[in-house]
Amino acid sequence: MSSTESPDTRTAALPVPPAGPGVRAGETVRSVTLPGLTLSVRRPDGPVGGTAQDAAAAEEGPVREPALYVHGLGGSSQNWSALMPLLADRVDGEALDLPGFGNSPPPDDGNYSVSAQARAVIRYLDASGHGPVHLIGNSMGGAASTRVAAVRPDLVRTLTLVSPALPELRPQLTAVPTALLAVPGVARLFSRVTHDWTPERRTREVLALCYGDPGMVTPEGLSSAADEYARRLELPYFWEVMERSARGLVNAYTLGGQHNLWRQAERVLAPTLLVYGGRDRLVSFRMARRAAAAFRGSRLLTLPEAGHVAMMEYPEAVARAFRELLDCEVTEKTADAGRS
Repeated sequence: MSSTESPDTRTAALPVPPAGPGVRAGETVRSVTLPGLTLSVRRPDGPVGGTAQDAAAAEEGPVREPALYVHGLGGSSQNWSALMPLLADRVDGEALDLPGFGNSPPPDDGNYSVSAQARAVIRYLDASGHGPVHLIGNSMGGAASTRVAAVRPDLVRTLTLVSPALPELRPQLTAVPTALLAVPGVARLFSRVTHDWTPERRTREVLALCYGDPGMVTPEGLSSAADEYARRLELPYFWEVMERSARGLVNAYTLGGQHNLWRQAERVLAPTLLVYGGRDRLVSFRMARRAAAAFRGSRLLTLPEAGHVAMMEYPEAVARAFRELLDCEVTEKTADAGRS
């Protein structure tokens, strides 16, 4: 669907796939309890990125620096299951289920604003003592990660944003149905209208919205995502979380002053990698240039065939760009040490 076509309200169901197509075995999930908040955290079992020799070298070599992955609206930590193993020889990665998503229950205060999501990330990092981390976010998770990097630079070593949900003055028409979820009652109305839809149909609609080419999804991946979608639909808080989270994202777009996300992007000090898809129906590809100008000294990866979830569609390309970011950081540190 092009940006000039009328929006299809069917796609408002879930703007990010609930499970990563082709979810890999060999992951560990644990629960972390903080005051008023419980987070589910996923990690690969070991450094399996690259070759067997790379993995062995990683085990014997220097301690891998920590990384934290943050998913988008409607997504979960499983959205990173294709990318995390590819980087596990370089970073010690974990992926969060934000409050109310994946296996994380709703927060006690019922706050789903972008600021609340950022605070959840900050609280986890402070409690775990893992910072500074390589922070990697997609969509809404990219907006929250931007806020984290701006207000707590001590927690962020590098910042990688995949189709970050930063304010657009003229959003694509295909993104309008997702924004409509923020209107009180629309999510519940949609749930009634689509009551008879099968999980497979719901999932196909979501993948058509999020992927540049939905045909890339394997039958096993579609089945995995549909099963996860069906599980979430049974949760009593599912639609409330979607509505409040969408409203929080829309509200973040209207904030001015120092809380404006673009203003905060300009404050980010961490080396930044930006990833944009040419077929993204939720975050306009034209925002890539503005983002590259806002994040000082940033690197930009554009994938013309990718949609909204490049880390799921083209994980190898994203992994290569991230490795280049790390290599550049190491080179700059070495140069700084030589000058001191």
